[in-house]
Amino acid sequence: MQAAKTGDTVLIDYTVKTSDGRVVGQTEENAPVAVTIGSAEIFPEVETALDGMEVGGERSVTISADNAFGPRREEMVIDIPRAQLPQDNTPQPGMTLAAQQQDGSTLNLTIVAVNDETVTADGNHPLAGEDLHFGLKLVEIKPAA
Repeated sequence: MQAAKTGDTVLIDYTVKTSDGRVVGQTEENAPVAVTIGSAEIFPEVETALDGMEVGGERSVTISADNAFGPRREEMVIDIPRAQLPQDNTPQPGMTLAAQQQDGSTLNLTIVAVNDETVTADGNHPLAGEDLHFGLKLVEIKPAA
């Protein structure tokens, strides 16, 4: 049977869970996802797990927080005076803001708390500090041209 290798595009089904079992990503209700092995489209640990798999094969791989979205950094949680926010809508926990950094890049912030004077926003990726556990199933291999 054919095994997937670097350069092949593979269709995979996956489920991603945090260490506490919370599902944070999956293909179950959608079509499988196409990934080209070796193209850095997904975490390197997942590419390594896919390399050598055959159609129908299943593997589990864990990616440490440091290799996924990095450690959670408390300095990324900031208080913003409400006067500095756009006046066109009322801030609520869960809303996102885009802030321009000094280097010109954009940082996405998630509002985590609101009070009369300030809004507390978190610039960490929602999965920062989380180890990710992938359950992978190889559905199809499209060999490299």
